[in-house]
Amino acid sequence: MANAIKRGVSLYSYQEETYLQKMTLEDVIAASARMGALGIEVVSEQSFWGYPAPLPDATYDHWHALMDKYGTTPVCHDLMLDYKKYKGRLMPFEEQVASMKVDIAHAARLGCPFTRALVSISPEVLAAVAPYAEEKGVKVLIEVHAPLHFDHPWIQRHYEVMEKLGSDHLGFLPDMGIFVKRFPRVWKERFIRQGCPEKVADHIEQAYEARTLAEYVINDVEKMKAGPAAMAMVTTLRHNLYANPRRMLEFMHRIHNIHAKFYEMTADLVEPSIPYEEIIPVLVEGGYQGYLCSEYEGNRWVEDAFPVDSVEQVRRQQAMFERLLSPKPTAHAA
Repeated sequence: MANAIKRGVSLYSYQEETYLQKMTLEDVIAASARMGALGIEVVSEQSFWGYPAPLPDATYDHWHALMDKYGTTPVCHDLMLDYKKYKGRLMPFEEQVASMKVDIAHAARLGCPFTRALVSISPEVLAAVAPYAEEKGVKVLIEVHAPLHFDHPWIQRHYEVMEKLGSDHLGFLPDMGIFVKRFPRVWKERFIRQGCPEKVADHIEQAYEARTLAEYVINDVEKMKAGPAAMAMVTTLRHNLYANPRRMLEFMHRIHNIHAKFYEMTADLVEPSIPYEEIIPVLVEGGYQGYLCSEYEGNRWVEDAFPVDSVEQVRRQQAMFERLLSPKPTAHAA
């Protein structure tokens, strides 16, 4: 089946290199373009010094010059409204709305048709900013992020508000971390290096893949008295899940961008924990036409023991996408 899915990158994937100042904004955009990942998603606090304070016109001019130079397309700005920790107090409703409008205006200046909103933002705040988003031509997308999923009551509340408003400037951005089918190898190996006994790590891994209720497994490990690393590993079960990718089909008319989360890409172009070979056919079936934006988060699981090469990891995922998105040859009868 033909598809119009496009390939992109969240610059968050290169957080290791940008934080250590090994790569500039231009470097990471150039690297993405070389892979054929021409859609660019940006976490502005990572890429623009001083944001969310007002940025000079020169910053936007530079951004657009880079887009032109490398043939890339602005896709999404990830807003980071953390209203519960704002200056040590809860941000009032009116301030949340005003803060989101700053992000929407910023996304518009970047040329991004979408801005990602954190899942903690209330449906009422989204409803309040919808008219401004329409004015600016920016769709605000709630990130569906583990441990939430499309059947979670909070996501259902958001969906009900979107449908009631009827605004086509509100939608969803699913993070593929809601489809972690197997316990990530790099997680397990890190916890073992930190002191989790290998037998306990095996037990946790097997329990996750058997879909055993997290609290039962946590209770098991508490009884084992296996130490803090074992407890840290087992409590990850509270925050991760494998939902059914086909549940995206019901919401596809509101899915406009995707975080293609991954923790590890092997040399043979496989993500061992997230089954993209099952996910992408669902997107094709649903007629998804947006970007798959690579989001590498494996760096934090290997940096204690191994060099981090985010560029190579993203390159491998993009090569996997190129393969999975290529039209399959049609068999002809003799």
